[in-house]
Amino acid sequence: MSHIAIIIAGGSGRRMGQDIPKQFINVYDKPVLVYTLESFQNHPEVDAIELVCRDGWQNVALAYAKQFNITKLQWVVTGGGTGQESIRNGVYNLEGKCDDNDTIIIHDGIRPLVDGAVLSDVIVKCGIHGNAVTSLPYNEQIFVVDPNDATSTTQYIPRETLRRVSTPQAYRFGKLDWAYHKAFKEEIGIYGSSYTNTMMVELGERLYFAAGSDKNIKLTTKDDLEMFKAYLKADKDNWLK
Repeated sequence: MSHIAIIIAGGSGRRMGQDIPKQFINVYDKPVLVYTLESFQNHPEVDAIELVCRDGWQNVALAYAKQFNITKLQWVVTGGGTGQESIRNGVYNLEGKCDDNDTIIIHDGIRPLVDGAVLSDVIVKCGIHGNAVTSLPYNEQIFVVDPNDATSTTQYIPRETLRRVSTPQAYRFGKLDWAYHKAFKEEIGIYGSSYTNTMMVELGERLYFAAGSDKNIKLTTKDDLEMFKAYLKADKDNWLK
């Protein structure tokens, strides 16, 4: 059984306000995407990487992969108009290349601080349950807006009943491929902010939690980018000690 990563890097980065997609922004002389790819390149249980890339940037991605010795990168696929279309393109490209029981790890290219232990846990949990989603407890109080008065509330959701879910997520290929064909044929869980995990739930699947990390931030705004830089600097300082 193989473990194959699909790295999603099809976004435009409009919210970052830069001239290039945020996954290609250089931080300390290395593109954000390369930090992400290195996490999977360096993990001993990851056998191969597929990159779903924004159209027009495929050759740039390949050049960076060669420069930074990302030898596990086997396929570069063109992204779609939405996140779900990009993931679908990546899944469909693996048809005929993967067995049904292969583990497919889906991860956002703009989450460059995925921890090796988190990646290991999502692989292990998927092996046990057939899927696994990285998750963390929710530590803030959540209140429901009153539908008759948006400035007030009379209801809250106990935070003990909530989990924050992100990537990496892992699924057995057979189930994942079935799910994307069904979802796009029947238009289930493919619009708006939908992702593989929410689509799976809408298709009636039970998801299983794996370990998460607060460092696993998604680089969406300039503030996120500054936080990423701070984490990198902190890691360097710890190493020097």
